[in-house]
Amino acid sequence: MKKLLTIVLTAALALSLTAMAQAKKIIVGHDTNFMPFEFKDPDSGKYVGFDIDMWTLIAESLGIEYELQPMDFNGLIPALQSGNIDAAIAGMTIKSEREKVVDFAYPYYDAGLMILVRSDNEDIKNLEDLEGKVVATKLGTTSEDFVKKNAKAKDVSLFPNIDGAYMELATGGAEAVLFDSPAVMYYAQTAGKGKAKVVGPLYMGQSYGIAFPAGSELREKVTIEILNLMESGKYAELYKKWFGTEPK
Repeated sequence: MKKLLTIVLTAALALSLTAMAQAKKIIVGHDTNFMPFEFKDPDSGKYVGFDIDMWTLIAESLGIEYELQPMDFNGLIPALQSGNIDAAIAGMTIKSEREKVVDFAYPYYDAGLMILVRSDNEDIKNLEDLEGKVVATKLGTTSEDFVKKNAKAKDVSLFPNIDGAYMELATGGAEAVLFDSPAVMYYAQTAGKGKAKVVGPLYMGQSYGIAFPAGSELREKVTIEILNLMESGKYAELYKKWFGTEPK
């Protein structure tokens, strides 16, 4: 009987530990193409970038098992609300409309919006010059809200991925792209080098945050880990790896 009881208790403990391990595994949504924060490496086929690396450090420190779920940016908040994902890291701007329905951890990146034009364009130098022009940006983003409210554009072309906006600019379908500063600067220095340039000042300073379903217990834990990364110097190392400079 003692042996049988030991076997039963051992089996029960094993099942309990397995259940706990499974419970720890979370689904983390991220954007499919937002360089240099997240994008698919053509060689490995895996998603890489600043956001991916930072989440890896956070999860390792917290002992969280997770699965990355790439998806269109404008589907992330609905997925958080419905419980289909447990967190979202996608260069997501913290703004009041979003904070009404999801919770954000401590801001991990300060950015803004900038204008990208073709390298031979001398007509567009600032927001006022977008009047009467076709401007491309990404669907469901702060950039979309800003350009519609503040630029007197003839038309705003929206794309599920920012690569579509860059292509529209390159082929002449749009005269400018207005989007997040780190993304447009990265594009101008890499795939768009010699073909596109950034013009004008930084508009609408904003911060990115990792989002969670309202009331998630993970938010506070992740906030603490973000602060730990910043205090330990690991955040600065990661920042320099992807942006080439020290964080401001």
